[in-house]
Amino acid sequence: MTHAEMHAASQAPASLPSDKELVMRVMPMPADSNMNGDIFGGWIMAQVDIAGSVLPARLSRGRVTTVAVNQFIFKQPVSIGDLLSFYATVERIGNTSITVRVEVYAERNPADVQVVKVTEANLTYVAIDREGKPRQIPR
Repeated sequence: MTHAEMHAASQAPASLPSDKELVMRVMPMPADSNMNGDIFGGWIMAQVDIAGSVLPARLSRGRVTTVAVNQFIFKQPVSIGDLLSFYATVERIGNTSITVRVEVYAERNPADVQVVKVTEANLTYVAIDREGKPRQIPR
C-alpha cells in the first residue's frame, strides 16, 4: 500500500464498533486544545488511560495502576466539539496484569454525522492492593 493509499484509508469514514465495549464518552472543550486549535495529545492520552482502566478494574475487582503504554497511535486530529467514544478490548490477562486495546472514535459534524477513528492504543495495567503492591487477579 502506498503512502497516499494509507492516508486515504485512514481518512475513510468508519462506524462505531459493535463488537467492542463502550467504556467512556467525552466531548473535548476549548481548554483542552493546543496552540494549533486541535485537542492536545496529552489530554487524549489521559482520557485513553482512564478508559483503558475500566475493564481491568472490573475484571480484577479492585484497584489497578498503569504500568505500560505499549503503543499509542494518533490517526487523526481531534477537534473541539467532537464526541469521542472510547472502546476497550481485553487482549491478555496474566497473573497480576491485564493488557487492553483502546480505540477512540470521533463523531463529527452533527448535521451530517461522520465517524472517524482518531486514536488507538495498547496499555497494560497491574492489579494492586491497598499498599500498592501487585496482587493476583481473581479467576
